[in-house]
Amino acid sequence: MEYLFYGADTRDVPAVNGEFQKIKNQRDLYDKLKGIWCEYTCAPRLRKDWSEENVTLGQCSITAFLAQDIFGGKVYGILRPGGNFHCYNVIDDVVFDLTSEQFGDEKLDYRGNPEQLREVHFAKVEKKERYEYLKRELKKILN
Repeated sequence: MEYLFYGADTRDVPAVNGEFQKIKNQRDLYDKLKGIWCEYTCAPRLRKDWSEENVTLGQCSITAFLAQDIFGGKVYGILRPGGNFHCYNVIDDVVFDLTSEQFGDEKLDYRGNPEQLREVHFAKVEKKERYEYLKRELKKILN
């Protein structure tokens, strides 16, 4: 299978959280999430544009923080027009962005971006609920 997300071709990152030890690497996580991402998990402001053809739209922060739970590392954000941050993961020297496909051919700059904190993102109750749903559904698949 060809993966189109940024960092798909980097070195594998193993799960460090025993709760998710069945996840082999970031591509395996992507495969599992592809069946979970839905209109409900999409950011409310983008839901009208979400589709089966663009499943990663509006999924960045909840996906990046879930990936952090599984693989460790840090979450960083690229400032986007309108003042929102697009989140991605950095583990040691491996950078990957499971939801980069939503931007099509646009090239994002993954250098020198600020770290993102879940406490800030999850201050929005709806975002925390979407993250918890994504995590719960992933656990169902793994069990």
